[in-house]
Amino acid sequence: MKRVVSVSLGSSKRNHTVKIEILGEEFSIERIGTDGDVKKAMEIIASLDGKVNAIGLGGTDLYIYAGGRRYTFRESLKLKNCAPNTPVVDGSSLKNTLERRVIEYLRTNLNFSFKGKKVLMVSAVDRFGMAEALSASGANLVFGDLIFGLGIPVPLHSLRTLSRVARIFAPFVVKLPIKFLYPTGAKQESTTPKFESYYKEADIIAGDFHFIKKHMPKILEGKTIITNTVTMADIEDLRLRKVELLITTTPELAGRSFGTNVMEGVLVSLAGKGPEELSKDDFEDLLDRIDFKPRIEYLQTGKEVKA
Repeated sequence: MKRVVSVSLGSSKRNHTVKIEILGEEFSIERIGTDGDVKKAMEIIASLDGKVNAIGLGGTDLYIYAGGRRYTFRESLKLKNCAPNTPVVDGSSLKNTLERRVIEYLRTNLNFSFKGKKVLMVSAVDRFGMAEALSASGANLVFGDLIFGLGIPVPLHSLRTLSRVARIFAPFVVKLPIKFLYPTGAKQESTTPKFESYYKEADIIAGDFHFIKKHMPKILEGKTIITNTVTMADIEDLRLRKVELLITTTPELAGRSFGTNVMEGVLVSLAGKGPEELSKDDFEDLLDRIDFKPRIEYLQTGKEVKA
C-alpha cells in the first residue's frame, strides 16, 4: 500500500485519513495538522522521511508564481529539507494543471459561462493556473493578493498588474514566517468579516478556502465558490451563509476534499518519481488516466452534479 501524508501548519481539528484505490494501487492518505507549530511540523516530516511515498506541505506554499517567475518561501523550504529522501510537494504542479483544467471543464462540459462574470480570486500567485484560465475565459477579475495576503485594500484587475506587484512584494514576502501571511493553527477555525464589499460585488469567489473563509461575510446569498480542502463542517457553514453553488477542484474522498498537496503526492507516488522529474505533460497524462472530476454541489437544494 502506498502512503501519502500531508503535514499541515493548519488546525489539527481538520485531520482526516482515508484509504482508496487509484489506478489499481491501494493508497492510505492522511492529513496531520500541527496547529501552527513549525518545529513540530519539521519533526514529523523528518520522522516520515524514507517511510512514506510522498509528503505534502499543507497550510503553506513552497512556491508562488507570477509573470513566469517562481518565488520560494524560506520557511517552507526548511520544512521540505527535513525530508531529503522522500518527495515533498506543495501542490504547485497540480494547481498549474488540474485547476486550469477544471475551469476549462466547467466551460466546455457543463456550459458554465465565466464571460462577464465578476470573479473575486482571493489569491492568484498561489493558483496561477486557475488565474490564467479565468482570465482567458473572459471573466471580470479582481485579484485579492494584496487584500487577503497583506491586508492592503487594493484590488488588482489583470495578470500584468499582478506580475508587476509580485516583482515588488514577492522577494520580501517569501522571507516572512507563513503565519504572517496565511491562516495557520486555530486561525483556520475562525472568521472575522472584513473587506465585505469585495465578496458582495462578486458573482464567483475563487481560490484557497482559508483565504476565502478568513474574512467572509455572514451572508453570501447566491454566490458560487470554487475552491478545495473543505470539510463537511465547512460545507454546512457555507450552506448556512446561503452560498448557492460549491465547486471543489479536487474530488471528494470520504466526506471531504483534500488539498492539492495531497493529490499531487498521489500523482508523484503513482509515477514513482520526484516532482522535479515530472513535466507538465507527465502530470497531464496522469490526470487523464485517473480522470479526476470536480465536485459540484448546489448547497441550497443538496443537488450534486455528476461531472
